Amino acid sequence: MTTPEQGLEKTALLLMTLGPDEAAEVLKQLGPREVQRISMKMASMAPQARSTVEPLLDEVIQHFGKGRMIEADEDHLRQMLVKALGADRANHLLARMVPGSDTAGIESLKWMDAATAADLIKNEHPQIVATILVHLEYDQAGEILKHFPDRLRNDVVLRIATLDGVQPSALKELNDSLTRMLSGSSTVKKAAMGGVHHAAEILNFIGSAHETAVIDNVREYDPELAQKILDEMFVFENLLDIDDRGIQTVLREVQSDSLIVALKGAAPELREKIFKNMSSRAAEMLREDLESRGPVRLSEVEAEQKEILKIVRRLAEEGQIMMASKGGDDGFV
Repeated sequence: MTTPEQGLEKTALLLMTLGPDEAAEVLKQLGPREVQRISMKMASMAPQARSTVEPLLDEVIQHFGKGRMIEADEDHLRQMLVKALGADRANHLLARMVPGSDTAGIESLKWMDAATAADLIKNEHPQIVATILVHLEYDQAGEILKHFPDRLRNDVVLRIATLDGVQPSALKELNDSLTRMLSGSSTVKKAAMGGVHHAAEILNFIGSAHETAVIDNVREYDPELAQKILDEMFVFENLLDIDDRGIQTVLREVQSDSLIVALKGAAPELREKIFKNMSSRAAEMLREDLESRGPVRLSEVEAEQKEILKIVRRLAEEGQIMMASKGGDDGFV
């Protein structure tokens, strides 16, 4: 019986036999956690002999010459991830694959629920917490921040926004904080993580109430920094900045039920922009559905808005739409 680790290794090996286009099509069908695990496995695998691949997929062998070794070099990985995830997320993922560092220790956090992960790290120094969070996906980091006290949350986001990289010495410090954590040599170049953009991406996922409090705290420390973060953020109301053709492209990707819930918390002018980019019949039906829909929890509205924003970012990264700029209390709306 194949163990999960063996299955991961086989998947990585199979993708290494494919070109960036074909591998990207496979990765598009997976979630962010799966993509991250497979990519890091590929990056750490030694070159494989052709005989290793033959039992896995015989028909792939014809693409390789006799005795050729199969390996995933940096260019292959970058092309594949950019095609599958877009440049921004691909670069974010590649930045975590620092030569000479071991990120296996942080894997345990990535598979924990947000409350458990927050409880595990909340008593660490805020700088350590910030360094941990920049190694997580934006949405998971945002969920973890929701479980911190206000003071810690504000401090950590400020540190993320002013972080210009992760030094190997910081990675060694993380080793003392978690069971297995990052490590590195003092000769290894620091990873390009943290900064204004990273802080903004995380804040996009923590909910409007927490977001406002954090930005206000940053503004007290540095008004210019707070404005830079706001300029990098992209929230649901920023759909107003997308031209009509772009809105039509987005609407083709969004499910009706998701749109109805998302628009429950939208400003009237945004609703009108959506209506005018639909057929008369579709707009009429959407208006009726919005009017007949009962109260919806704000957390549900924000969740659907975030899903639509993910679609918007993907379409922007693919060049299908243009975005001008990127700019949870549980009530009812």
